[in-house]
Amino acid sequence: MEVEEILQKYAAGERNFAGLNLCEINLSRVNLSGANLSNAILSVANLSGANLSGANLSGAKLNVTRLSGANLSKANLNGAILNVANLVRANLSEAELIQASLIRAELIRAELSRANLIEANLNAADLRESKLRQVNLSGANLSEADMRGASLAGANLEQAKLNQTDLSGADLSGANLNNCELRHVNFNRANLSGADLSGANLRWAVLSGANLQWANLSDAKLSGANLIGADLSNSNLLNASLVHADLTQANLSRAEWVGADLSGATLTGAKLYGVSRFGLKTDGIICDWVDISPHGDHTQLYRFVGEDSKKFFNQTPPTVRIVIDAPLDQESNFVLAASYHKIAQQYPSLSQPPSIAVGYRRTVITFRVESDEQLFPTAYVAILPFENAAATQRNIITSVKQLRAHATNHLSIPELRRVQQLSTVMSQALNQIAAIDLAKIFPPIVERSSFFQAPTHTILLNSSDRSLSVYHHPSFGKRFMNQAGSPNQGPAGMPSSQQFAMPPLSVVIDFIKGFYSIESQ
Repeated sequence: MEVEEILQKYAAGERNFAGLNLCEINLSRVNLSGANLSNAILSVANLSGANLSGANLSGAKLNVTRLSGANLSKANLNGAILNVANLVRANLSEAELIQASLIRAELIRAELSRANLIEANLNAADLRESKLRQVNLSGANLSEADMRGASLAGANLEQAKLNQTDLSGADLSGANLNNCELRHVNFNRANLSGADLSGANLRWAVLSGANLQWANLSDAKLSGANLIGADLSNSNLLNASLVHADLTQANLSRAEWVGADLSGATLTGAKLYGVSRFGLKTDGIICDWVDISPHGDHTQLYRFVGEDSKKFFNQTPPTVRIVIDAPLDQESNFVLAASYHKIAQQYPSLSQPPSIAVGYRRTVITFRVESDEQLFPTAYVAILPFENAAATQRNIITSVKQLRAHATNHLSIPELRRVQQLSTVMSQALNQIAAIDLAKIFPPIVERSSFFQAPTHTILLNSSDRSLSVYHHPSFGKRFMNQAGSPNQGPAGMPSSQQFAMPPLSVVIDFIKGFYSIESQ
């Protein structure tokens, strides 16, 4: 059928051109929107600039066809064969391309936003600077494709194959790459912020300078991956495999990576502010120093000598534990949560809620902190809702003052540095909570509740697994004993001489020695 005949029939209202052999036909710039060209043979045809919006091209053969600048928006190309086709700047937005074959097709700067390419074959296709926002590429084959600078924001690539694909500089923010095959993929300087890469195979992938903020990489395989200078802040790396990965100068601030395997990985210069240092596999790790400053500006560094890195990455999490000699009831639980919420508004370091274990006789409240230096100030603030607050806080302040007085002439330079930093953090905490109006925070129930009046025991556990009891009420554990009749007893039957018993200075110093020193560059 000739071009003129097709156009005449189309103008007369006919739309069915299914199964026609139109090989090498020239339909450049023609309007065939809504036409039925299913199973038509259009190989080597010229359809550049043509309007095929809403057309049915399912099962059509379009090998080496020229479709540059063509309008194929909302077209049906399911099962179509477009191998080596020229689709430069073509509009395929919202088009259906399920199981279509686009091997080595040219799609430079093509518009494919919201298109459906489930299980499509785009092997070695050229998609440079193409727009694929919210496109569905689940199960698609994009191996060896050139996707440099492409926009795939919000795209669905679940279980897609992207072996050796070049996605350098591409935007994959919020994309779904769950369980994708991504071996040797080039993500250099790509934007993967908020992307779901859980369970993805990223072995030997290039992710240097990539933006992976808030990305989900749990259970991902990153063995041998290049993550030099990558931004992984706030990312989820739980149980990820990073064996022999290169994380030099990477930003891992506030990343979650408990259970990750870092055997043989390189971490020199990595930013690790607010990162857990326990529950990791670190055999053979290569790390000369890391940056733990809040802003990643090298103001606070850990430097390692010999086996220091093993100790650093296998510490116990620093915790503050308050043991209350009474079980937590429902009403007190509500008040406690509300009180800590209000305190956290003035003291943000307490914003993470504690874990609470309630037993038959006692309650244990545990706060995890980001560093050893936060232990004393956190304990000072966390005890506020309880009657023992003043006594506990007095012990904490006295211990810090005694340390300062002793440190200058008796401690080594690293130990002195620890005391100085502890003192600075403590002063900052006191300034933050000075504005707290306790009368507004704690409702009347605190005054009458037996839970908040019960004896307490406050224990600190540092990252070297050393513990320090900063306050232990003398009547703790003795509330079932007969305490009547002693004239020298203070409140709740406790001996007044023991009311504010201090931990020995030598014990506090030994506890401080378990802190890791922070060196300035």
